[in-house]
Amino acid sequence: MANTKVQPPASRGGLFTKDDFAIDLEADTVACPGGYTVAIGRNTDGDGVARFGALCLTCPLRDRCTTAKAGRAVTVSRYERLLAAARMRQSDPAWREDYRATRPKVERKLAHMLRAGRRARRRGRSKVDADWNYTGAGVSYARLARLGLRTVAGGWQISTT
Repeated sequence: MANTKVQPPASRGGLFTKDDFAIDLEADTVACPGGYTVAIGRNTDGDGVARFGALCLTCPLRDRCTTAKAGRAVTVSRYERLLAAARMRQSDPAWREDYRATRPKVERKLAHMLRAGRRARRRGRSKVDADWNYTGAGVSYARLARLGLRTVAGGWQISTT
């Protein structure tokens, strides 16, 4: 699995986030912190919404959950299982340490590759792809040269001086 960060669920004004709701993908239901459970209404692409609607009118936690007149709605992506697994993984201290150790390097390399600008210098997908690959190879070779990699008869060698 890729070592990428997943954005945490957001909430407006300190209201309950999506993580405060119990999403059961096997039963295709969502349970709110107030104890109400509703079915997820799925559309054709697999995404869905759990609408609590009228149940919110009598809920004692309404003020901490929603300001919508129509009640709370929780969006459930077709990728919800993957997102939940990624959020669980990134709560691990070992994962966070590894992410902090590698991510700055990746960002720096992307910045090196984008020095020429964010716009393509050529037209056409194949030419842009080739240009990006040449740029990446150039950045990689420059890095290897800074690390001391040199060509010698019959191969490569890292200089120790």
